[in-house]
Amino acid sequence: MSGPGAPVFAGVDIGGTTTQVVLCDEELKVLDRADTATPARSGGRAMIAATLDALAVVRARTPGRLAAVGVGAAGVVDAASGHILVASDSFTDWAGFPVTAALRTALGVPAFLDNDVNAFLRGEIACGAAADEEDVLGMTLGTGVGGALWTGGELRTGAHGAAGEIGHIPGFGDLPCTCGGRGHLETLASARSLRARYGERTGRELTAREVAEAARDGDADAHGVFAAAGAGIARAIVMTAGLVDIGTVVIGGGVSGAWTLLEPLIREPLAAEPPISGHPVKLLRAALGPDAVPLGAAARARHELTAR
Repeated sequence: MSGPGAPVFAGVDIGGTTTQVVLCDEELKVLDRADTATPARSGGRAMIAATLDALAVVRARTPGRLAAVGVGAAGVVDAASGHILVASDSFTDWAGFPVTAALRTALGVPAFLDNDVNAFLRGEIACGAAADEEDVLGMTLGTGVGGALWTGGELRTGAHGAAGEIGHIPGFGDLPCTCGGRGHLETLASARSLRARYGERTGRELTAREVAEAARDGDADAHGVFAAAGAGIARAIVMTAGLVDIGTVVIGGGVSGAWTLLEPLIREPLAAEPPISGHPVKLLRAALGPDAVPLGAAARARHELTAR
């Protein structure tokens, strides 16, 4: 139980539409949470102001001394400097923004920044489905497809912060991707692509959730769209396992809500073409839902602070 002088850690998920804040104790137990609309079109200062307002709400309700804050944000980030490097066109004046410096100045505590998919994987490793796993590929199947890599008990960001980004490696057909490339996994396995692929087959416009429901109801076209997604995900897993010998995959994001449909469509091609190691990969559904990113961000803040 948190007391007046006990350290607490804040975790923040700054998304394109919603910013979520959680306040945690040293065991990463969520003490309180709040969310607010992200003023993505109003620029970085407005987005940080909204974050601080939400954080003020939970701090006022929760005893404890704020020790550090972690942030997970969409896009490409420089975790070392705490800057956003590249942001989608959903955001205005966000690329280049010094996130951690702004939070340090406002709060007077250390602040840390991660890509949101890296934060998702940190969360699932710290207190979710992949707790205590050593070598993990994290995948988020949402509007797009994100990836993150945990090896040897550490998050691997790579030379340019893009390690694990399996969603944008070519070799999955020839369809154009939203990033400008072609044949990426995202063209098969994202919510946007499930909707588009079903529309191409049938001329009907359904959401990804509705496509899943149709597949369960026996719609062959809907099932075919999900089967193609499952086969693509399995291939991505085998490729990653062949390169870095991961033992576990944890999958989250909105599309994972159709897990009972999707899981066997991943496992079947994985069984038919297993990793070169000959060892099966453990396939897990993410356990933390929308808390994964803010909890992972808080876990990063706690780790960095205690490592000093």
